[in-house]
Amino acid sequence: MANRHLSRSIVTQSLFEWDFNQKSDKEAMEIFRRNTEEFAPGMGDFSFMESLMENVLKKRKDLDVIITKAAPDWPLDKISIIDRNILRIGLYELLFADRSQVPPKVAINEAIELAKTFGGDTSGKFVNGVLGAVYKEMGEPGKEEQSKNKVRKDIPDELAPIEKLGGAVVYASDNGEIYLALVHDVFGHWTLSKGKLEPNIDVEEGTIKEMKEELGLDVVIKEKLGDNQYIAFDPEKGKIRKQVNYFLAEAPFGELKKPESCGLDDIKWFKLADILDLNFYNDILPLVTKAINILLKK
Repeated sequence: MANRHLSRSIVTQSLFEWDFNQKSDKEAMEIFRRNTEEFAPGMGDFSFMESLMENVLKKRKDLDVIITKAAPDWPLDKISIIDRNILRIGLYELLFADRSQVPPKVAINEAIELAKTFGGDTSGKFVNGVLGAVYKEMGEPGKEEQSKNKVRKDIPDELAPIEKLGGAVVYASDNGEIYLALVHDVFGHWTLSKGKLEPNIDVEEGTIKEMKEELGLDVVIKEKLGDNQYIAFDPEKGKIRKQVNYFLAEAPFGELKKPESCGLDDIKWFKLADILDLNFYNDILPLVTKAINILLKK
């Protein structure tokens, strides 16, 4: 494990030098090889650090988009070079690494330690905040492993307890145009508003309440669009099946409430003609498409 921490340190220093001097990816690997010879001459296996260096460079554009979305108050070029590259390393390991080799908590903690070692006084806190926001938006995978005394053992997805949510494709009319209200998440996708339904509440009534809280709009449910399901983790309950009931709902065209969730960074009205050019999740696009087809027939 100490070797892996050294590996991450060498990758961090190499990325810093590459970024600071605005070198090419090919030159970045030359810098990396020079640093491994200087700082890790006795290390027998370079495969881990070489793979990490290559993949961070390969995924750099995707990683930078996520950094921008997760830290909207900090433009990428305003983040210090060392913090920027530590975030790239941490996000790559958090999102793309083999979790059996690098659990999410390890990815975050290692990045924080790198920030404390190489960054400024607030670097550790900053890196922790950005990676923590992304980790939470992921559903905190592996979180149940940190609280084994509090959560049930791992169980098949189909046996996990169910949590009900309500969501909607919200539309409005203005000057002869139809608009949809969409929210934007830190992973670069436009998606639908949704919220957890209280126990023993009517699904449509609960969805109306959640749309009011999330969008700041009074909506009227028109019809059911479909259902969606995904697996998330709760520190107390463990694995949970989140089942979302989606509706088509009408609202007055007006100002939208600023997103309060750490996983969301924007909210806008879009004309129908502009909707399908947006970046949607694969399971959300059919719901949006169905809603548009219904609205076009009205």
